[in-house]
Amino acid sequence: QVQLVESGGGVVQAGGPLRLPCAASGRTLSNYAMGWFRQAPGKEREFVAAINWSGGSTYYADSVKGRFTISRDNAKNTVYLQMNSLKPQDTAVYYCAAYSSMWYDPSRISAPRYWGQGTQVTVSS
Repeated sequence: QVQLVESGGGVVQAGGPLRLPCAASGRTLSNYAMGWFRQAPGKEREFVAAINWSGGSTYYADSVKGRFTISRDNAKNTVYLQMNSLKPQDTAVYYCAAYSSMWYDPSRISAPRYWGQGTQVTVSS
């Protein structure tokens, strides 16, 4: 079992940056590929970014490519989502997730095994 706890959410002005950490416990983080998802009000949860066990491979949704960066520090059991050039449409609850293997599968990118509780990000215009 992996427990995931997101933090770093809040209110930020459009164009600004925000970094979300996700702390893992229960299992060694390096055993899992990790991902970030988000859910805006009235919308389905959507994939944002994924990273393999070592950090050597990443994958992004087109809507965030070039603005968001996923990274990880396995020694600290933490995954990060650096968000730059934020837009009001980025407003959502952001969720950290762990996949069931060390590599993510693009064909099953929306099927991680473990989920965090989410953190709210609000981008004001």
